[in-house]
Amino acid sequence: MFRSNTCGELRLADAGSKVTLAGWVQRVRKMGGMTFVDLRDRYGITQVVFNTEHDSALNEAANRLGREFVIQVTGTVAERTSKNPHLPTGDIEIIADELNILNASEVPPFTIEDESDGGDDIRMRYRYLDIRRTPVRQNLELRHRMTMEVRRYLDSKGFLEIETPMLVGSTPEGARDFVVPSRMNPGQFYALPQSPQTLKQLLMVAGMDRYFQIVKCFRDEDLRADRQPEFTQIDCEMSFVEQDDIITLFEGMAKHLFKTIRGIELTEPFIRMPWADAMKYYGSDKPDLRFDMKFVELMDVLKGHGFSVFDNAAYIGGICAKGAASYTRKQLDALTEFVKRPQIGAKGMVYARVEADGNVKSSVDKFYTQEVLQQMKAAMGAEPGDLILILSGDDAMRTRKQLCELRLEMGRQLGLRDKDKFACLWVVDFPMFEWSDEEQRLMAMHHPFTHPKDEDIPLLDTKPEDVRADAYDMVINGVEVGGGSIRIHDSALQAKMFEILGFTPEKAQEQFGFLMNAFKFGAPPHGGLAYGLDRWVSLFAGLDSIRDCIAFPKNNSGRDVMLDAPAALDQKQLDELSLEVVLDEKK
Repeated sequence: MFRSNTCGELRLADAGSKVTLAGWVQRVRKMGGMTFVDLRDRYGITQVVFNTEHDSALNEAANRLGREFVIQVTGTVAERTSKNPHLPTGDIEIIADELNILNASEVPPFTIEDESDGGDDIRMRYRYLDIRRTPVRQNLELRHRMTMEVRRYLDSKGFLEIETPMLVGSTPEGARDFVVPSRMNPGQFYALPQSPQTLKQLLMVAGMDRYFQIVKCFRDEDLRADRQPEFTQIDCEMSFVEQDDIITLFEGMAKHLFKTIRGIELTEPFIRMPWADAMKYYGSDKPDLRFDMKFVELMDVLKGHGFSVFDNAAYIGGICAKGAASYTRKQLDALTEFVKRPQIGAKGMVYARVEADGNVKSSVDKFYTQEVLQQMKAAMGAEPGDLILILSGDDAMRTRKQLCELRLEMGRQLGLRDKDKFACLWVVDFPMFEWSDEEQRLMAMHHPFTHPKDEDIPLLDTKPEDVRADAYDMVINGVEVGGGSIRIHDSALQAKMFEILGFTPEKAQEQFGFLMNAFKFGAPPHGGLAYGLDRWVSLFAGLDSIRDCIAFPKNNSGRDVMLDAPAALDQKQLDELSLEVVLDEKK
């Protein structure tokens, strides 16, 4: 055995014990004839003391030590004279009498500390060193604990963990596929799964009843803070269930995770908010309910008073920031510039302060009497000391999305988006379809296997754009952590869905014939949900990005800078795959 104990477990009760530790040298300090080493492993840090005055061999070995050397130390546990209250092992130290250098190390390219001096690029290039840092290691430990609790919970509810293939057929809907050429079938390609969607539905046809899988999924899409080209889903499906059954069970799983991982007991049922209300009052299908600032439409109050910006608008809406009337002109100008950024796209912003005496002072006073401004104040539910912020535009949906960004920014500036506070809800009754300007046709908002609400099925032939889906998303703190739906289990209805989405019967049979044929052999009513494991972990860890809860993530360009991937193939490999690479010189 290289060690009798880890670097995180020894305490004062172990004083006098002979122990052997092994790990990495985090820090070396020399004081007179003494050398102090902070020895680190996955479990913690222990101080080791070398009294080099009385042992020349020990002295020589200790003098060779540098950062990240891998060493083995044997010695006696002793009480520290100068204790470190910030370390669990801070009451003790090891008085070393043997030192074995297991492996020397070059000086690392950045400090292996909680607060490192390494930037993102260098830390991603040397990710195996970055993982030695406590914050990253703790994120991976958190991820492990969460997957174990997920498995325990689902096993207790009768779910079976079943693996599905990584090499599947490409699908035309949704995000772009990562494709894999087949050497044995020249000119043909597999795809890496965006989701095991059709496969888990087939497992329901197969009678498996309750399935889950913690599974890698792949989407070739643009990256952002909560998106990676490969990600992990907690993928689940159930038979003989309705929407309420699924929501109840997986709300229970969410509460289980909060209690076992974060020590937070959530007793109240989660809010269920229709998609239409989420968009009307928050401009988002994943509203952050940690704070208020619900949108108030002001068309009836502010239109028709000579202010052309409002008079010509299709939508006028405002938010009320409680206690923010003290914002300076400089701060308000900065907010105006914020909403005018290209990624938000508003043309400007109107503001109004509610003074201590109840009067309203606005940036468009010359167009409005105090009587009208008081009506606006009443509509907004504003009180003395509050700040009203207003946006308008010629497209209601787009303006609400701009107002959503302003609301989130005000929540951030006012300290209302506390990462240790959690607001959970379900967004339900999504539209079945959305119009694609690029494709010039209706597209499935979720996927083409989602069941429409029974009462809306007659609208499929007359007004498909008004059809609502039996779909639901779980949202926590403005992040969609999971979503799912009741699935279509009837071949005729599935064929109708493909027809609305622009599939010819031949194309539908080519792409999804295996599923439609399976439905002919007694498919049960079924539905499911997929949680984003990376998002759950980052939420519980208080991270702004999912990257630091993934062991080896990609950068913002989808590259693994450590492995230098993706990379070109050599000509021999291309020939074996019957591939020819033609580069677009414009890119």
